[in-house]
Amino acid sequence: MAVALLAAWVCGAQEMPVDYMFGEKYNDRYRYSNLVTFSESAQGNKVLVRAYYTGLILRPKGYLIERYNPQLELIDEYNYKFRGADFLDGFVANGQLYLLFLSYDPERLSYTYSVHQTPVGAYNFTRKDLLTIPSVYVENPVDKNYYNRKFNSGFSTTLLFDREQKAFALSLHHKKGDVNKHRILVYNFNMQPVMDVDFSASVEEKNYAFEALEMAPDHSAAYLVAKAYFRKRRFKAEERKFQYELIKLARDGAQTASYDREGFYSEALKPILRNGKLICVGFYADRKDERYNGLEYLEVDPQTLQAGIHKYNPFSHQFMVDKFGSESEKAIKNLVFKDVHFTPDGSLLFNAEEYFVTNSIQDNGSGGRLRVERFHHNDIISVRLDSRGDLVWARNINKTEVTQGDGAYASYSAYSKDGHTYFFICTAADNPQLLNNERLIFRQGLSRNRNVFLIRLNPEGRISWEKIIDQSEARLPLMVSKPLVEEDEDRLYFYAKRGSKKQLVSVHIRG
Repeated sequence: MAVALLAAWVCGAQEMPVDYMFGEKYNDRYRYSNLVTFSESAQGNKVLVRAYYTGLILRPKGYLIERYNPQLELIDEYNYKFRGADFLDGFVANGQLYLLFLSYDPERLSYTYSVHQTPVGAYNFTRKDLLTIPSVYVENPVDKNYYNRKFNSGFSTTLLFDREQKAFALSLHHKKGDVNKHRILVYNFNMQPVMDVDFSASVEEKNYAFEALEMAPDHSAAYLVAKAYFRKRRFKAEERKFQYELIKLARDGAQTASYDREGFYSEALKPILRNGKLICVGFYADRKDERYNGLEYLEVDPQTLQAGIHKYNPFSHQFMVDKFGSESEKAIKNLVFKDVHFTPDGSLLFNAEEYFVTNSIQDNGSGGRLRVERFHHNDIISVRLDSRGDLVWARNINKTEVTQGDGAYASYSAYSKDGHTYFFICTAADNPQLLNNERLIFRQGLSRNRNVFLIRLNPEGRISWEKIIDQSEARLPLMVSKPLVEEDEDRLYFYAKRGSKKQLVSVHIRG
């Protein structure tokens, strides 16, 4: 269950330009499941894949595939009874549904990447192995913890999709004794390998935690951003143990670059190709302690990785007041990118969220102790930079959410149109509380149902809000952080589910 608190600096509520439509409620036999992929197929149909769990001790048993038409009607569903492998990701392309898995073979002592594909609607799965990596068994080879990366002996892997969802990269890192091999492969959506690069020389000095991928339109180059942790070096307590790096992959190898300088250390960068330029945008720290002090904008030559325009925009005093109120000594940390968008005049809008994981020990009810992992989705940072990288405005939406289970109901989704940015948040709060005429707080209610609130930042950065869907209408909570977005229609689709009921919800942002 998620518990939420939301606060925002506001200028008053007004009617939002949105329409919404509910699909029919359908019965569902799988009470316990997670939405793992949400795609669009031919004729505007929507394809969802859910991993489901059954048994007294819940264990993964298979994948339920659902297909809806544009009128939100369920066309068909198919139970793919496959288990015994880690699900990595999935997508629809070329009329096919692709599901990517990583499995371990204890007899061959190796990991295998495989793709399971079927024609959408026909559901006749075939399996194709992409590659096999010799390795001892590792407890969690797919490490997605942004801030506590571990690089122990064994095998670790990362899967990244590019921003345009036309290719994906596999990072394969294998360590055993003196052996330290790192390989990066890039595939297109026809499941053909585009490049296969030996990255082993770079990991002799650093371990790489990859965070973002951007592909050249002709797939001749791949640009990755990674948090590179130094190895074989002693550090003082106040020293920084990592640096952010930009890596260019091509068929003839890899090159890396870092753009840190004294007093300006990159944090959470995102690579973006636009009009022949490679732009890296993110945050920076002014000292080596991982707190964020402002916004970084960097233009890079996509061929040489040579830096061009490079600007640092510190957070303003007003921004810090919006975020922390009078508690001026608090610091900004743990920001994870959500999305970026360009306006017609070349300005860049981007959003990030404070995200971290905590652990605690609690009684299990039978005299034992249980370790509990909690996932925190906190404040939203929203920024507008002009076409030269200068800060136009930065806004903070104060939000605190924590969940032990399915994070799809927590966090938020965002959509940009005509210079406006819209944030969709699902909460049991009924009415906001206004403090000091500038801070809006949504306190979590007791209802199991959820209201959907829309917060809007206009082109000048002024904030307004409105409850667009009341819990009396939305009897099922929306998986608000996992929408299917149709930019050509300015429409978002949300999956709603609780227990044995499910439905699809469509939200349209009017012109």
